[in-house]
Amino acid sequence: MSDSADDKGQVTLDRAEAEGLAMALLRAAGLPADDAAIAARCLVRADLRGVDTHGMIRLPGYLDRIAKGLVDPAPKLDFEAVAPNVARLDGKNGLGFVVATRAVDHAIGMARELGLGLIGVRNSTHYGMAATYLLQAIDAGFAAMVLTNASPAMPPWGGRAEMFGTSPFAVGVPAPGSVPFVLDMAPTVVARGKIRKAAREGRMIPEGWGLDAEGRNTTDPAAVMAGGVLLPIGGPKGAGLSMMLDILCGVLTGARYGGEVGDQYKRFDRPQGVGHFILVMRPDLFLPADEIAARMGDLVTRVKANPKAAGADDIFMPGEIEARREAARLAHGIPYARADLAPLVDLARAGGIALPKGL
Repeated sequence: MSDSADDKGQVTLDRAEAEGLAMALLRAAGLPADDAAIAARCLVRADLRGVDTHGMIRLPGYLDRIAKGLVDPAPKLDFEAVAPNVARLDGKNGLGFVVATRAVDHAIGMARELGLGLIGVRNSTHYGMAATYLLQAIDAGFAAMVLTNASPAMPPWGGRAEMFGTSPFAVGVPAPGSVPFVLDMAPTVVARGKIRKAAREGRMIPEGWGLDAEGRNTTDPAAVMAGGVLLPIGGPKGAGLSMMLDILCGVLTGARYGGEVGDQYKRFDRPQGVGHFILVMRPDLFLPADEIAARMGDLVTRVKANPKAAGADDIFMPGEIEARREAARLAHGIPYARADLAPLVDLARAGGIALPKGL
């Protein structure tokens, strides 16, 4: 453990400690060792990059759904070929981390041989931070577009009843020797996890993040969560983007769509029915690899050389801030609020699972 604990209700864990705790809890819930390791890595990767709304804090919810029989801890995943470089996958209500990781691996294999790999996934569940799967492809030398639909959180433009999700639009392109492009963005002004976190901490939210149940702008996160909706980026543009994601990931794959994806925190009568749309490609399909690397490096240089706007200290590539935070936390540990880890500590003690020192 790095820096152990402090007197402000925080504790710092290194990656191995955090992953070890998550993996032990997932193994106790019935996941095979390899799948538990995948899910633990995905959760902790989010915390390393500062996307704590999708990290270890979410683990109790996943464990609860496994315990309720809504998530299969050990599904048998078989890819069905549609074309030489296209496949479909029934996730069989497995953990989205495992389903998506294995789908990206399969798509990488097809792309390595045929240039492109496309997979449509149905019957999956929430898969956490979308950038996880972009980085998986980038680390293997591939570009990727990884899309998912999600439970209802925002209305079609002009409406006030939730229908489409905070489905992230995620695209990644490697840039050997430079800064890779890692775009992971929700079509809403903010991710729902930030609203949920503000409500949990008793903080108000900025105006323009969401509406209450009557369709009025509100700064009360509890009002958004209690029958309200999130607002899209760019008005009808963000709403259209979310609808597009629901079509690609839900309508076309056989997953649920149009407001029928289950909320993992609210709906316990059936599995979620999430869909994913995964495209992996060799970045050197049109130009030699060394030329692509040079062009990506040149693009990064041009972006960073752009004159800075008033108040801007730096110009970042998408994903660069998170990458810097990840490097710092790998070196110095991940800070966690004790209150956020308390449910995991209770579960570990109840199951006789060893805790990292200081917890």
